[in-house]
Amino acid sequence: MLRNFFTFLVISISFVACKTVQKSSQTDDQSATAATEHQKNDSLSSTQTDSTLIAVDSSLLQDSVKISMHPVKKDTLHIIGVGDIMIGTNFPNSSYLPIDSGKHMLADVKPVLLDADLTFGNQEGVILNEGGTQKNCSNPDLCYLFRSPEYLVQHYVDAGFDLMSLANNHAGDFGDEGRKNTMRVLDSLGIHHSGQLTHPFTIFEKENITYGFVSFSPNYGTQSINNIPEAVGIVKHLDSLSDIVIVSFHGGAEGKKFQHVTRETEEFYGENRGNVYKFSHEVIDAGADIVFGHGPHVARAIEVYKNRFIAYSLGNFATYGRFNLSGESGLAPIVKIQVDSKGVFIEGKIISAIQVGGGIPTIDPQHRAALKIKELTESDFPESKILIDLEGNIRYLHDQY
Repeated sequence: MLRNFFTFLVISISFVACKTVQKSSQTDDQSATAATEHQKNDSLSSTQTDSTLIAVDSSLLQDSVKISMHPVKKDTLHIIGVGDIMIGTNFPNSSYLPIDSGKHMLADVKPVLLDADLTFGNQEGVILNEGGTQKNCSNPDLCYLFRSPEYLVQHYVDAGFDLMSLANNHAGDFGDEGRKNTMRVLDSLGIHHSGQLTHPFTIFEKENITYGFVSFSPNYGTQSINNIPEAVGIVKHLDSLSDIVIVSFHGGAEGKKFQHVTRETEEFYGENRGNVYKFSHEVIDAGADIVFGHGPHVARAIEVYKNRFIAYSLGNFATYGRFNLSGESGLAPIVKIQVDSKGVFIEGKIISAIQVGGGIPTIDPQHRAALKIKELTESDFPESKILIDLEGNIRYLHDQY
């Protein structure tokens, strides 16, 4: 009897234990199943997230492609202007050519000239190896003819020149042969030019900025500085097609006695050299953004009119062998200005150089060109809001108009 009781008790305990183990096993299976489902959901969520990221990346890529197809223009531009350039002539003989093929002529100023979006100079004389029809001179004592061999022009390219004015009193020194060959050589080297009647202006693009460039002088065969209505028409045309319009002029009387801007028409040797003040203001009214003047062979004042920059004369820059370079005539200012993408003047700097030897521009630590332009600007434009410090830095309080 007692044995039967213990047998029943053992069987009952075993049954309960078995049920407990079974329940535990079911719970573990449910947990495992839940865990598996959770992992599936996580995996699905991860896949969806990856797909979303891929879609976003694809969208960004498409936007990037769109941006690359429409490049953003620079907010600000640095533009350099210098004056007269004639780095050697083989007329009347080869003694007026620089030694060592002229490799040293622009070496000292090259780093400065290269540090800009665009660099401008005035080409005095023609680019021609030989021949050409010589210009007649009524007074041989006042007649200098410049014929630079073609090999010298490579130095312009190496120094970073982008623009050359061909509107000046030496553009016709060797007739049509000289004019045509000068343009041909500059074209072959990728240097833009303007001013000849057959090529008065040019429009070109560099780094997504469209530039219009036109040059004027009072001399035969060039676009006239004295026909202001025609000048205004050309500038308006360029303004309608360009982001930045640059105007160059060769005007005003020559020499140390004529360093001041008179605001009147200037006569020199019986020739009407233009009213450079009136001309500059009218072309800016028509849409010009920068005006670079040259011709007097000395530096003159600078001005900002309607927030646009004017240099009334940049003087001589690299004029070898045939120029009087004493005193102020040897100063060779390099004007570097900063403008916005619409041509509004922001600030600038007059980097002083001086010509040494036969006419080699060299950086001047005494800042003599800057100090001279500062003096002339304060004298000729006392109402100006331009401030030039002793090192040539230019600051300006913008006009409201």
